[in-house]
Amino acid sequence: MEAKKQLIAGIDEVGKGCLFGPVLAGAVILSEENERNLLSHGLKDSKKLSHRQRHNLVPLIKKNSTSWALGQASAREIDSIGIRAATEKAMLRALQKFPSPPDLILVDGILPIRLWPGKQKTQVRGESHFASIAAASVLAKETRDELMKRLSLTFSLYGLDKNKGYGTDVHRTNLIKAGPTKLHRKSFLSKLKVD
Repeated sequence: MEAKKQLIAGIDEVGKGCLFGPVLAGAVILSEENERNLLSHGLKDSKKLSHRQRHNLVPLIKKNSTSWALGQASAREIDSIGIRAATEKAMLRALQKFPSPPDLILVDGILPIRLWPGKQKTQVRGESHFASIAAASVLAKETRDELMKRLSLTFSLYGLDKNKGYGTDVHRTNLIKAGPTKLHRKSFLSKLKVD
């Protein structure tokens, strides 16, 4: 009888340093064959990919994954429990969507997910070391960028379609002029003189 293959999930977050909107996490489980397939289609660290390359990889990642999931934590949760706990919550929400829990999770960065009961390994620059982390990052980044584009139609003043919620000059200037929306992270605004 063949031994059951270990389910290993890569996980990454996007939007941790933004002034606006949720922090979003992606989690992806890949087989070795699908890993090779995605790498041959150009999968790598999402920061080294153009928007078009990431956009084209999304359907390939979804099709080639054993399983994939997304989770998020809102600006209100970030203000309430802090960015680290909210990031972990987003990651846990993604992992909890899998049909069965992975045997091991690979977490980008140096901070483990404190409430995860199973085995985990942290990896600095994880996207460059593990295809599953790179895939999780691409899914999370593209999903969050699309969300920011949609929200920029409602909150047009802040340039969200271009800055994706990060604190660019346009974003900061208009925050000071017009004040924050309900989707801004109030706890991130203390250094800006914003009411």
